[in-house]
Amino acid sequence: MRKPHIKPIDKEVEIPDKKFLVSKTDLRGIIKYANTAFIEVSGYTEEELVGSNHNIVRHPDMPRTVFKLLWDTIQSGKEFWGYVKNLAKDGSYYWVFAHVTPSYDTTGANIIGYHSDRRKPRKDAVEKISQIYAEVKKAEERGGLEAGVKKFNEILEMEGKDYAEFVFSI
Repeated sequence: MRKPHIKPIDKEVEIPDKKFLVSKTDLRGIIKYANTAFIEVSGYTEEELVGSNHNIVRHPDMPRTVFKLLWDTIQSGKEFWGYVKNLAKDGSYYWVFAHVTPSYDTTGANIIGYHSDRRKPRKDAVEKISQIYAEVKKAEERGGLEAGVKKFNEILEMEGKDYAEFVFSI
């Protein structure tokens, strides 16, 4: 399924406490499984999600730099933790604290896909990360992905942490 063009609206959907939005994808990010919570919060049907690229819920406010970091991390076999602003089918948005891990074949040697569970983030963390993401997004708009990565690295260097350390510190 092609990513639909959805106009964002200024309406936040809050993820209920203790709900986990779960999805599984193949190596290219094509959704193979979506749990009920993910279906409900995103506003898509299971049929619309399964077979679509996970970027179907990517909000335009999100810097590409964060997704580059995510993909670099999980493709290297490591787990990724991070804050993500997603776009629901009706144009509303929802913030998540995402945990993405590689899934391995039965030998444990080959990555065959990815598993993501997302939960409700803390409001204060979203306030802080959204300001940082806005700075990175501006850098990308001026100078492309390379400029966004540079800006993000500068911010993290000022914090004295890598991204993984940073997301757990805010």
